[in-house]
Amino acid sequence: MFKKFMLTASSMMIASMLLVGIASAHVVVYPKDTTQGSYEVFTVRVPSEKDSPTTKVQVKFPVDSVAVSRFEPKAGWKYDIEKDSAGKIAGVTWTATGDGLASTEFGDFSMQGKVADTATKITWKAYQTYKDGSVVEWVGADGSDKPASVTTVKAKTASGSTTDSHGNVTAGTAASDTDSGSKTSLYLSIVGVVLGALALIVSLVRKRA
Repeated sequence: MFKKFMLTASSMMIASMLLVGIASAHVVVYPKDTTQGSYEVFTVRVPSEKDSPTTKVQVKFPVDSVAVSRFEPKAGWKYDIEKDSAGKIAGVTWTATGDGLASTEFGDFSMQGKVADTATKITWKAYQTYKDGSVVEWVGADGSDKPASVTTVKAKTASGSTTDSHGNVTAGTAASDTDSGSKTSLYLSIVGVVLGALALIVSLVRKRA
């Protein structure tokens, strides 16, 4: 009875691990969260899930949430930019110039952009094309079989500061810290002058005494 229970439990565990592996093998854009007004490097991670290689990756994004302006070159791939009627970059397509991504491989495709000051989330719709001609559309809602990757956008801090993808302060707080440091140095200088004057006065009084 115990052996049967252990066998069943082991089978269920293996099955759940396989399901987790399948569920996690999605096209995902990192970072998963950012801040309004910040400059970010967004990385599209593409796992290949079929025996046929992945040869093309198309990503579309909302121009009212993020203004993408730069793309990192990737060996073995070329990219084509898509613009909307206003001339804003609204998507990009990476196409393999070689064999593409095999079934045991994944690829990272990076781009840089500024998050809108009013954005609350960025929805990245991805279309993954395989060499056999099949296309997987990662455009569904969260929890679906093929969900679109979503980056959550946090509000700015009270000081209005923003940070980049490495956590460096780009505005607001940096200026405040500099002002605070300058004021502290000024106060210390004044205290030093006052203490020096007091010491001189005490010395003169002692000499007269």
